[in-house]
Amino acid sequence: MADQILSQEEIDALLTAMDSGEIDVAEEKKDVVAEICSYDLTTQNIMQHGQFDALEEVYDKFVNLFQGSLSNLFQRTITVKAISRETVKFGEFIKAFSNPTGFVIFSMEPLIGSALMAFEPKLVFSLIDCMFGGDGKPMEKIREFTMIERRMLQRIAMAVLKDLETAWEAAYRVRLALRKIETKPEFVYLVNPSDQLVIVVFAISTEGFSGNIHLCLPYLMLEPIKEQLSSSYLREKDRASSFGDEIRKLLGRTEVNIVAELGQTVYSVEDILNFEVDDILRLNTGPQNNVIVNIERVPKYLGMPGVVKGSKAVQISEVIDQDQGKG
Repeated sequence: MADQILSQEEIDALLTAMDSGEIDVAEEKKDVVAEICSYDLTTQNIMQHGQFDALEEVYDKFVNLFQGSLSNLFQRTITVKAISRETVKFGEFIKAFSNPTGFVIFSMEPLIGSALMAFEPKLVFSLIDCMFGGDGKPMEKIREFTMIERRMLQRIAMAVLKDLETAWEAAYRVRLALRKIETKPEFVYLVNPSDQLVIVVFAISTEGFSGNIHLCLPYLMLEPIKEQLSSSYLREKDRASSFGDEIRKLLGRTEVNIVAELGQTVYSVEDILNFEVDDILRLNTGPQNNVIVNIERVPKYLGMPGVVKGSKAVQISEVIDQDQGKG
């Protein structure tokens, strides 16, 4: 480092040369372009690993249910497969569709907001053709849906929603209800254009035709229940379920004491000491009153006394409310 320091003579010579103009001290100006990378939080992939693992079980169950429903409805073998899963902005998603497209908007109570199914137009025409006895041959030219075709699309959508609601029971119980049918993308609004959608594409295929259904769930709709849809929650649920089954099996073989209480009465100690054989004790209940059935000294049922095949018995008529029993 010491060899790189200028001596006083070198410094004086440098200053003299600068004053005389032998050295150009003007700083070379260069265009400096700042490298800036835009970072938009809404463009990031919100599908973190394991965040919505429960949906995989829902989709698998839906594929099996919907494949059976379509095959029965059209009386032919139809294959349904989930072919892709991704997250995109709503604005980008809706721009990918043309007019007409079979947009089915539905609710998923108690979740807030609406979800969407998009039927590709060729698939809609093929399915409707099958419903009227055709072979589902794709149309060469796409046109607007007629009123009858819109009603047929609604019928197909109801079948899809029924199977999807059943499939969702594997993860979270929801009630699906059709809100409306649209054919023009500009009339479809779920969330803001920059909001994310969780999209699953199902391929429908048979010998004569094929097409896709796009199932779209807004992230804002799923966000309140994301914990219940996570892989960690599923593991805890499975663990609790396995322990629950074992506990139920053990309890099923456990013996407990059951006592039917015919009635009660109150006597003093002196009266009890004076009891003799053949004395009669008066109870607070009669033959028409219910008796209390206790399980390990805890009141659980009410019943009527009687006789079955020569043995005294009690017929259970009511389950005692626990709060009432405590009182």
